Amino acid sequence: MSNHIQIFDTTLRDGEQTPGVSFSFDERLKIAKQLEKWGVDIIEAGFPASSTGSFQSVETISEALSTTAVCGLARCVKSDIDAVYEATKKAALPRIHVFVATSQIHLESKLKMTQDEVLASIKEHVAYAKDFFDVVQFSPEDATRTELPFLIDCVQTAVDAGASVINIPDTVGFSYPSEYGKIFKTLLETIKTDHEVIYSAHCHDDLGLAVANSMAAIENGAKRIEGTINGIGERAGNTALEEVALGLYVRQDHYNNQSKINLAETKQTSDLISRYAGIRVPKNKAIVGQNAFSHESGIHQDGVLKNPETYEIMTPQLVGVKTTELPLGKLSGKHAFAEKLVNLGYDIDVDEQKVLFKQFKEIADKKKAVTDRDIHALIQGTSHEQSAIYQVETLQLQFVSNGLQSAVVVIKDKDGNIYQDSSIGTGSILAVYNAVDRIFDRETKLLDYSIDSVTEGSDAQAEVHVQLKIGNQIVSGVGIDHDILLASCKSYVEAQAKYIADISKEEGIHS
Repeated sequence: MSNHIQIFDTTLRDGEQTPGVSFSFDERLKIAKQLEKWGVDIIEAGFPASSTGSFQSVETISEALSTTAVCGLARCVKSDIDAVYEATKKAALPRIHVFVATSQIHLESKLKMTQDEVLASIKEHVAYAKDFFDVVQFSPEDATRTELPFLIDCVQTAVDAGASVINIPDTVGFSYPSEYGKIFKTLLETIKTDHEVIYSAHCHDDLGLAVANSMAAIENGAKRIEGTINGIGERAGNTALEEVALGLYVRQDHYNNQSKINLAETKQTSDLISRYAGIRVPKNKAIVGQNAFSHESGIHQDGVLKNPETYEIMTPQLVGVKTTELPLGKLSGKHAFAEKLVNLGYDIDVDEQKVLFKQFKEIADKKKAVTDRDIHALIQGTSHEQSAIYQVETLQLQFVSNGLQSAVVVIKDKDGNIYQDSSIGTGSILAVYNAVDRIFDRETKLLDYSIDSVTEGSDAQAEVHVQLKIGNQIVSGVGIDHDILLASCKSYVEAQAKYIADISKEEGIHS
């Protein structure tokens, strides 16, 4: 039996089913490498049969990782299983995740299958997958709304066919801790097997209980937790893996087990996902939120100053948040900048360092001191822009009359093609967005617009988040710059680019 709690990350599969989220090919690869650095045991890299893009992404990630298992999702369909095998066959540790719905509502309304037909499908397809993979994971989709006797039959059938990992998905976030934990206890006591079987928890947060349910599963014998970074995912999201990892660490007196997560990489991993997904981490978010280690109350402040343990159950440094830093300035050279990158945990090649250093000097000319947060934002923002399909080349604005503003926007695609247009609006931002709409020649509806300060002070960098509705699709974008208008333009262009990348993509697999 596994001697630690395995962490199964599905940010690239279930997490990407978040409305408005679509990772580019390069972003997916960088996320996978960071997840490996963070120390996850398994990465569910995608659903290879869903599209050519998903297949290629899983294939590339499989070849790139050396210590982390790479898993692909498959329905109980032989062509799906074949696709996972082909996409992951070069992985150091290839894995497959096979699923079929088992609840009565899914059988009647979606699958149009009887229970006997589902059992036959499980037997056939788990056995088929076992011919290709040493480790086969099976999931009875909507397990928590499946009648327990039938759920036991499904799991026993899968185990008999060769499954060595059984995942119990709370697909619609319906369960509560004592109920969910009891399912695991019952399965462990009931299922007969001649080989090791690991039970895994996969929870959704529709009732705000995903992490609590996951911890209840551990209390009742689960050895694997599935989830996403920052808890992203469709509807209310998935189990936030960083909360599970820290929960196990801080309360090891209770759980008597830990993950193999490199906790010091937690904040950087969270920031990366936030940036690429275009979803801000709430300030009050546990573990990685901006306020997680802030103390406003005078009583709390006094206690922390005397002894941090009075109000902190973990240190900021534990999750990679540094409380002391040595800012760089405009006189700082390439060597000092390179040393700072290493100290912040980045491994960046020389050519990319040159690009970053040039941008660092531009920031340093505008600020008295460039902080660690500035550099994190610079690296993540630059990486974000470089992987984008389109980049903002030029933005010009001028006042017209009667409160109207005029904007000229020039953008460039990856092939170097230039696109330009202009427009007016009842304000600078509206003028900019009207011009971008003209470039892409489509009607959009702005659903959300927000500005965050990336760093402190009046000279702080601005981070602009937008959410657009184009046709029936919702997409998001993020832009970072000292100039709020330029950041606003970058975010809007990125959202438009994501729509273009998404229109051929077909996702919708739920487990």
